[in-house]
Amino acid sequence: MTSAQLQDRPTATAVGLHEVHKTYPGPTPVHALRGVTLTLAPGSFTAVMGPSGSGKSTLLSTAAGLDTPTSGRVLIGDQDISTLRADDLTRFRRRQVGFVFQAYNLVPHLSVAENVELPLVLAGTRPDRQWRTELLEAVGMGGTEQRRPTELSGGQAQRVAIARALFARPTVVFADEPTGALDSRTGAQVVQVLRDTADRFGQTVVVVTHDPHVAAAADSVAVLADGLLVDRLHSPTAQQVAARMLTLAGA
Repeated sequence: MTSAQLQDRPTATAVGLHEVHKTYPGPTPVHALRGVTLTLAPGSFTAVMGPSGSGKSTLLSTAAGLDTPTSGRVLIGDQDISTLRADDLTRFRRRQVGFVFQAYNLVPHLSVAENVELPLVLAGTRPDRQWRTELLEAVGMGGTEQRRPTELSGGQAQRVAIARALFARPTVVFADEPTGALDSRTGAQVVQVLRDTADRFGQTVVVVTHDPHVAAAADSVAVLADGLLVDRLHSPTAQQVAARMLTLAGA
């Protein structure tokens, strides 16, 4: 499959949350999401922001199928993942959902090439080595196939993690604070890699971040507060994002 084919999505929606509630039970129940409705188009680059405790991480884990909503529907492409059994959901995630984590989550004893191929290996699918080479070139890591994660800088490791997330040609890639462990200069480079690969391959990307500069690289910013979607900012600057966060902090 070519990169052009990756852009040929059969659905008008990449991710859809419809009246999603998530409550964590306990002596004092925590209402992490309160009726969130959010639709993301294929090929869009969306940042999710909000104060601490606003529901950002819960939104990501619920949208990605890592956690189950208390009520409401979650769709990835045409599939309502809220209805899938655990085993079916695991198989679906391996093929349709890519992840980029703050801590990279590369397997230390595997080479760069093996780390990138891992999602398809786990899914029992033969990896496309030409596609792997194209991805590594796209993220600026061409020629590093045989290196181990311990031989990489933090920025390089995150570039490999981005290539791994893209390798199965998923419907959506979720990135959880992908620059959180990096210095500002390296973080900016990683964000640019995410932005460039999203544009090049028509990839839908959702980034949870606290950094206005990361959010400013996105097409739009979904703003959460107290489990509610309170705003959508389109093509904002870092200054506009920071100002909006300050208004929430002072609310």
